[in-house]
Amino acid sequence: MDITNNLRKLTASLGDVKYRRRSGCFKAEGTKCVLDTIKHFELEYLFATPEWLEVHSGLSVNEKAVAVTKADLIKMSSLSTAPGVIAVYRMPVYGLEPESLRGSLTVALDGVQDPGNLGTVIRTADWFGVRNILCSRDTVDVYSPKVIQATMGAISRVRVHYCDLSETLIKLKGMPVYGTFLDGGNIYDEPLSDTGIIVMGNEGKGISGSVARIITDRLYIPPYPADAETSESLNVGVATAITLAEFRRRCI
Repeated sequence: MDITNNLRKLTASLGDVKYRRRSGCFKAEGTKCVLDTIKHFELEYLFATPEWLEVHSGLSVNEKAVAVTKADLIKMSSLSTAPGVIAVYRMPVYGLEPESLRGSLTVALDGVQDPGNLGTVIRTADWFGVRNILCSRDTVDVYSPKVIQATMGAISRVRVHYCDLSETLIKLKGMPVYGTFLDGGNIYDEPLSDTGIIVMGNEGKGISGSVARIITDRLYIPPYPADAETSESLNVGVATAITLAEFRRRCI
């Protein structure tokens, strides 16, 4: 198959959420990102240099592979440095039945805006065995190229669901819903369950009022030492990692 101008434009446009939603596709860029995801999503096209295709000739993508030049990849890439390969995938459609979350630990994101933060949270969730993440509808799009890159392949194993977060949490009545707040109880002293929902808030505003009202357990990650002058808050990706590590530590 040969590259066409329409395919170049389509692939380049997938850096924009509007065009991702319109086409139902997203892209993964770079060798590691592509090799980590190619078996997990429906492949539409694989654009790569002839050299890359030769090195990775074992991939069963012959009918989907399109040999392109470095100049083509530069035009199609959303990265500052064009990779040797770009994969275009169909967006998966995941059904979400809130009741299926009972009996597991789930992360919920309320208005997280930075693609790097979302990618880091997905990667952290993968590390700690969290298989589902709930996102409020105003959370950054998971299929942004920057998010996909930041997950380091974890997007293949963690399902991200966009929903009315307050409504979904209400449906899970009876499950503990944890949230991090500056006035919460010390996470290292509070009782924690091995199942439930952990809500992490927006980078600047924290957890929204409508979601905060549903939180059953308010937690606080203390600085060290407790009375030290320190930063105002933790990055949401770092806070998620600390929180999940403490929950999982209790399970060992």
